[in-house]
Amino acid sequence: MSDQPRRPRPSGKPYRRPKKDPVRVLAFEALRAVDERDAYANLVLPPLLRKAREKEGPDKFDGRDAALATELVYGTLRRQGTYDAVISACIDRPLREVDPPVLDVLSLGVHQLLGTRIPTHAAVSASVELARVVLGDGRAKFVNAVLRKVAQDDLDGWIAKVAPPYDDDPEEHLAVVHSHPRWVVSALWDSLGGGRAGIEALLAADNERPEVTLVARPGRATTEELLREEAAVAGRWSPYAVRLTEGGEPGAIEAVRDGRAGVQDEGSQLVALALANAPLEGPDGKWLDGCAGPGGKAALLGALAAERGAMLLASEKQPHRAGLVAKALAGNPGPYQVIAADGTQPPWRAGSFDRVLVDVPCTGLGALRRRPEARWRRRPEDLEGFGPLQRGLLRTALDSVRVGGVVGYATCSPHLAETRAVVQDVLKQVPDAELIDARPLLPGVSDLGEGPDVQLWPHLHGTDAMYLALIRKTAP
Repeated sequence: MSDQPRRPRPSGKPYRRPKKDPVRVLAFEALRAVDERDAYANLVLPPLLRKAREKEGPDKFDGRDAALATELVYGTLRRQGTYDAVISACIDRPLREVDPPVLDVLSLGVHQLLGTRIPTHAAVSASVELARVVLGDGRAKFVNAVLRKVAQDDLDGWIAKVAPPYDDDPEEHLAVVHSHPRWVVSALWDSLGGGRAGIEALLAADNERPEVTLVARPGRATTEELLREEAAVAGRWSPYAVRLTEGGEPGAIEAVRDGRAGVQDEGSQLVALALANAPLEGPDGKWLDGCAGPGGKAALLGALAAERGAMLLASEKQPHRAGLVAKALAGNPGPYQVIAADGTQPPWRAGSFDRVLVDVPCTGLGALRRRPEARWRRRPEDLEGFGPLQRGLLRTALDSVRVGGVVGYATCSPHLAETRAVVQDVLKQVPDAELIDARPLLPGVSDLGEGPDVQLWPHLHGTDAMYLALIRKTAP
């Protein structure tokens, strides 16, 4: 190393190289991928963490580093709407005129200031150092100035400043306080019904980090085996569910690696179980999962079918997703087949199946706690694109089931336009079918409403907001 003094800058101060913080650089890279490529954090973050461990070494990038990076990414995405309002109050230009990479650094800094226990001075200095590394010294000064303004108050103080009073504008108040687009607040409120307490609890639940939930696939793994894992407890509702209360890496669990168990939200498990246990008239040997990708429900249905000697056909339109279904079903103890086919133009004959599940493509508003960035990507007009497909898939499902058989219509969205409106419209066109009460098929599950369909909720059931309607075919 040279003994020569560092050359002074024009300001008279010697130049200091920015100090690179691997955790915050990783979090910034994840946010950039979400913004630039419309990637999902749950798909982007794991490979970035693996790369960091390989580069930095396990001693330098330990479990605490991974946990902090995960919190920074997910916390920033969940609270983006609130943080945008705070940042807007601290700058002298419209938010849309701030370069996206600068806004990402600012948002990470605001989350550290308002959403974590990181000390104020550490949050500001670390964010400014990150800005110097990824943006340059000039824009780092802007980041420093904005974050120092943010640091003058806490989260409650800022919300009081930037959110309109509830009595003046309830939806906008809730949108800012709970960081959801206004149209999503309105849609969830319509679906949930009731007053302020329920919608506030739901929106707050969307901003909580969900536990990792495993499924022990019947005949292949047991809950007893999974409960031997650290911090594992039994699921609330599904007899096959086990929750990892402290997170953890599911891929490190032998049963998951072997495909005998999987990661699956308990709401998703309940949908598959309800269809499998619905009373039938006649034989019960042929089951269909008509929208099978990526394979979680298909794997559970396949295991349940195998116990009864039934065969499962898993159909998925996208070939790469059909490959994921095949991987999920690999090793299933009973007969099954995976095909790539369009569920609205099926290659099978009408009336071929005894049980049919269609978990249709949707806006995903029921899984915002898992994919927080989805709330900012979806638009009300997206419903117009999904609606015809959802109705077409349900009509085909009813055509595919035999008389006396049962169809399960499921979606991971509570939006009424994707749930009851679809079912009611299709049943008007298919008079030889009837809704059956799904509630008794979810034994022990509380707060299921008036039926006959079922809507699960994060704040009431600890699940994604899964919807299920069960329909019996009464005549050809």
